Amino acid sequence: MCSMKRTKKIKNRKKSFTTIQQKKQAQRRMRLGLLLLVIVMVLAAGIRILHPEWLSGKYSEIDNAQVDASKPDITVKLLTPNPYSRPGIKTGKIKGIVVHYTANPGATAMGNRNYFEGLKDSHVTKTSSNFIVGLDGEIVQCVPTWEVAYASNNRNKDTVSIECCHPDETGEFNKATYRSVIHLCAWLCLKFALSPDDIIRHYDVTGKNCPKYFVEHENAWKQFRKDVKKALEKSK
Repeated sequence: MCSMKRTKKIKNRKKSFTTIQQKKQAQRRMRLGLLLLVIVMVLAAGIRILHPEWLSGKYSEIDNAQVDASKPDITVKLLTPNPYSRPGIKTGKIKGIVVHYTANPGATAMGNRNYFEGLKDSHVTKTSSNFIVGLDGEIVQCVPTWEVAYASNNRNKDTVSIECCHPDETGEFNKATYRSVIHLCAWLCLKFALSPDDIIRHYDVTGKNCPKYFVEHENAWKQFRKDVKKALEKSK
């Protein structure tokens, strides 16, 4: 009989100890949850004060010495505002960079820019790009990044578009073009707080074979993103 009472007491002690431990664990989890909530609230408050536009979904860009130092040489030749190539529609928060190819072997950056400009008179189609990278590595800006360019279909409003020149039908960029596109993409990543994973092809938006070489050579596209990552790391 005494043995049974002792066994019962031991069981009760164990049960009581387990209950206490569970309560302590629950309290620790609650304290940790509250601490995390406070951290999130502090961070959100800081963002609201320093960068309120980040929470609004509106266009915003980072403006600091690092971004300025890594900026490539850009020739700004903005298109005349018109409904066919520079509609003047505001972009929202930039969430990606879209790479294209001109599909016009041997054409120059300025030649493509002038084609976009001529659409205001010809009305042949609606098309344009924020930037064009030429065969000698020159970069021409046609449309401000805070305005929509007619380049990437349903992603026009939250992306920056880059049109790339190429010497032949393969669509492969030459070395000068490739280097400049890498530099431009890395700078835009810094400017809009993006990562190389946010760089996509026109193909990834619509399934169109653009940029041709990067669609037909998946490994080359993966290497392109790796090269942007390297450039981005060097600029930090």
